[in-house]
Amino acid sequence: MTSEGVGPGTVRPGGRTARVRSAVLRAAGDALAEHGLAGLDLADVARRAEVGRTTVYRRWGTPANLVADLLTDMAEQSLPRTETGTLLGDLRANARLVRRTLADPRQGALFRAMIAAATCDEQAAAALHRFYDVRVTEWEPCARQAVERGELPEGTDTREVVRAVSAPLYYRLLTTDEPLDEATADRAAEAAAAAARAGVFRSR
Repeated sequence: MTSEGVGPGTVRPGGRTARVRSAVLRAAGDALAEHGLAGLDLADVARRAEVGRTTVYRRWGTPANLVADLLTDMAEQSLPRTETGTLLGDLRANARLVRRTLADPRQGALFRAMIAAATCDEQAAAALHRFYDVRVTEWEPCARQAVERGELPEGTDTREVVRAVSAPLYYRLLTTDEPLDEATADRAAEAAAAAARAGVFRSR
């Protein structure tokens, strides 16, 4: 991406600028987790981060820009995928990672707030789409390797297999007050693996 295509707050130089960005994004995440998008105030974020308000307003400008940059940072910091040598083992590792994130009190609240932001702001929505594209791309090889090993049929949409793992976990997070436990994560992985083996995700 060229410098012309970089949004406010997304330039990542080193030194003091990087430290300011890190402090502001950490403070923004705390504020989102505590109060949701409606409570995200740039002046409050500046106070939490112990930086000047002018700096925050100049670099990010709006809460939506701040949410977008936070999502960019989270995508960069995400853990790499686990390779177990089997489709079910890999998908279970993915599901358990997603579950740990969503079940964490801070992270779960943060994701609820960012999904809410994406429903009403195009920039936040684009950042959320990029975040999940990065995560699906990271884990897609586990399904592609399963095709190569003969565990899955040729023509399987390997990205859809990965999406099918996390979808039930996000659904439970957003629509129920039921706990996100490890058994739920394992069941999501097993369902996605079974569907993939049955050819549900073969490209039509």
